[in-house]
Amino acid sequence: MRLTGVSPESGWTGLSVRTALANPSTRPGLRLPGRVTVVAGSADVPVLHVRLGLVTTAEPDDPEAPRRLVQFHQATVADGFVLRAGRGRSIPFEFPLPWETPVTVFGGVPLLSLRMGLRTEVAIEPQLDQGAMVPVFVHPLPTQAHVLAALDTLGFSMRQAGLVDARLPGVEQTLPLHQRLGFWVAPLYAGPITELEVVFVANPAGLEVIFWADRRLALAGITHQSISRFRIWHVDAEKRDWVATVDGWLREAINRHATAAAHADWSATISESAHVSRPPDQPVRPGFGLGGTAGGAGIGGSGGGDGT
Repeated sequence: MRLTGVSPESGWTGLSVRTALANPSTRPGLRLPGRVTVVAGSADVPVLHVRLGLVTTAEPDDPEAPRRLVQFHQATVADGFVLRAGRGRSIPFEFPLPWETPVTVFGGVPLLSLRMGLRTEVAIEPQLDQGAMVPVFVHPLPTQAHVLAALDTLGFSMRQAGLVDARLPGVEQTLPLHQRLGFWVAPLYAGPITELEVVFVANPAGLEVIFWADRRLALAGITHQSISRFRIWHVDAEKRDWVATVDGWLREAINRHATAAAHADWSATISESAHVSRPPDQPVRPGFGLGGTAGGAGIGGSGGGDGT
């Protein structure tokens, strides 16, 4: 499938911009091939640069603020040149996708809440850009797909998917945003928790999986959250028993969550507590983790990241 984005012509330059992708379906860590074509009108046009950027809509860290358009990754595909009147220029590109690029397609179905586009910026002068947008569909990495398939097999059902325009404290990231996938908890694991959010942070070597467990007592107005981190490598991912692996992660995360909740004062509202498992190749230092307990610093736990 070939998709094309076309900008309206500029009123004073007559410049038009057309961006075409040979295949808009891709995965994190791959290159997205395509071509930008710019055509001048009746006058010469001095172009400062041609730049591509990945754009999506994300929620700010403040839950009360509205969603906003965010460009979270960009690359320059052409430096300055002069486009003569009536002439065109074709610029081929292979746009690199970061390993942390949010996934927008699950089970072969694009989610409308996770639209993403590749925006073309042709800078004519500092205050004027000619933009063309073309949609991009990001499929999961094999390791991500295995985790999602295991959660489905174990009875979890996705209830929402969204992007947060903020970094996760204590997690090594290259992008300024992260993706959260919310699930209704499967009956087998219900009780200690009622909701589960999953965050993926990928790199060329492997995948960090963050389980954000929550137990909400709606009538009492009480919630208790806990966070566990696990790491898995891309190599030999197809040889792993993923259902057993994810089940082990869930049981460890839920047992840690239940232990923490058992010592909580349920007569008062609990905002959050963090119990962070140790990734096998880099321990999480005390006081350096996700969130905190009763407003305090995050704590590093011992235990069960899987690095095999």
